[in-house]
Amino acid sequence: MAVEARTPDPDARWLAAVMHTAFFLLLGSSLARFLLRHPGEPRTPWIIALSVCLALLYVSGPALGTRPTPHRLAWLVLVVAVWSVLVSLAPSFAWCAVPLFYTGLRTLPPRAALLLVAVLTAFVVTAQVQLAGRFDPDLLLAPPAWAAVASAVFLYMQRQAARQRELIDDLLRTRRELAATERREGTLAERQRLSMEIHDTLAQGLSSQQMLLQAADRLWDTDPAKARAHVRTAESITERGLADARRFVHDLAPADLADGGGLTEALRALARRESDATLSVRFHAEGTPVPLPDRVGSALLRIAQGALANVREHAHATTAALTLTLLGDQVVLDVADDGRGFTPPGAGERVAGEPAAGASAAGVRGHGLPAIRARAAQLGGALTIESAPGEGTVLSVSIPLEPAS
Repeated sequence: MAVEARTPDPDARWLAAVMHTAFFLLLGSSLARFLLRHPGEPRTPWIIALSVCLALLYVSGPALGTRPTPHRLAWLVLVVAVWSVLVSLAPSFAWCAVPLFYTGLRTLPPRAALLLVAVLTAFVVTAQVQLAGRFDPDLLLAPPAWAAVASAVFLYMQRQAARQRELIDDLLRTRRELAATERREGTLAERQRLSMEIHDTLAQGLSSQQMLLQAADRLWDTDPAKARAHVRTAESITERGLADARRFVHDLAPADLADGGGLTEALRALARRESDATLSVRFHAEGTPVPLPDRVGSALLRIAQGALANVREHAHATTAALTLTLLGDQVVLDVADDGRGFTPPGAGERVAGEPAAGASAAGVRGHGLPAIRARAAQLGGALTIESAPGEGTVLSVSIPLEPAS
């Protein structure tokens, strides 16, 4: 698994800059204090040389990074050693320990860092008592208290930052997994949608053509006129299938809706096209015509095509009726036939909000009713099937409409 590069923390850089500035200010003020209070001291050249050496060492530290590498640890030991010598020669340099606390806490593991803070604090207490020339409880207790508070706050903030980084990493990983899941689900949904589109148009057209051509072949010698009529009908179905196939390439919208007449005219044209000598299909519209969303119109037209295909292939009906009812807040499509009927699962039961059926692992075939139910469910609609053996079938699909703004 690849490790992602982390963006440098601007707050950490800001804090480091403050600490570095504080170190040089304390070093400079300590040197100035010593020179003002101890002019002409024999140790002055040593104090100045050690101060310059400590400054140069400290400046070279950021180039070594913050990780506890051997070079970084050697540098930290050398800085602390030079500072310790300075404190032993001039106790006023003890306050330079504060930035060194921060450097040790950033570089070392927590236990080693706390040990270093304790050593530095002991040097500070010793130097301050020596500088005061007398025993003072404040000088004995205040530096350890301040060191403990500063160390605890720093370590707490470090752990909080580590937890936040872990949470951010988990969030990014979860977001990537969610995006991958959504892509997979989108691919499956698109695959299912295409399978239903192909079933409701091309597959049904090919099935009708096969039936017509088989009938024409049987009648070719005995009734040539009727056989040619079957061939012409098959030709018209082929033309319609070709138009649908071209529509798939562009935007998958039904060709009938693309003609501009709306769902009512598309269903009327479908009824005329599906009517022949064996099946008479009527269409009736109720309610005030209103423009329907493209998704709703497309779904209802595909549902009507699938339902009529089922009527033709399975119901052995002689008449069928398409009824489109506009009720303001919903649109209802009824498909009724006088065929042999059947006993539907959960007969008369209302099916709403069901997940996309017809696309289960075991149900790739048999797209008729499952595809109708899936189309209705995708739009928040409901499917009702009323049927009984020998009494025909009524299929009703209702889809809610968004209120006009």
